[in-house]
Amino acid sequence: MTKLRAVECREFIKAVVEKADAMRVPISVAVVGPEGHIIAVERMDDAGFITPETAIAKAFTVAAFRSMSPRFPDGLVIQQWFKERNPQLLVSLAALTNGRIAASGGAAPVFKGDEMVGAYGISGGTSQQDEEMALYARAKVGWCPVPAHDTTDPSVKEHINALYAKAGLAERKL
Repeated sequence: MTKLRAVECREFIKAVVEKADAMRVPISVAVVGPEGHIIAVERMDDAGFITPETAIAKAFTVAAFRSMSPRFPDGLVIQQWFKERNPQLLVSLAALTNGRIAASGGAAPVFKGDEMVGAYGISGGTSQQDEEMALYARAKVGWCPVPAHDTTDPSVKEHINALYAKAGLAERKL
């Protein structure tokens, strides 16, 4: 079993904070293992007091839903999926998990090869800002949000790409 190590998480967090500083957006960032347990969390000095819990919840949500199905590649798709089907269920799941469910941009799984080894969540900016920080940091540290050998059914990919388009991200493709 491959693991995501704390030292790797610190490098990712450093890259997120670097981008957040450049954008002048104070944030919190959390990284969890594939089972949703916290590996690392950091709150920038001026970040909102609730942002660490939100970042943890975003990371936990991605870990939980991505573990269930390749249909949920990131927080934006999870959010859009629930908006279309049953928004109240997302609220109910948050209540049932003591607030550990929050779907939004700036959250995605982390893969090593074909194995999901964790997930991250960023909170403090808009969904788009959090997502921009995530993309920058992922590229800088080499984290991959998809398995090396994608076996996702084409109909699922089509569905995910349609959700991206509805979320205003038509240029993003799975």
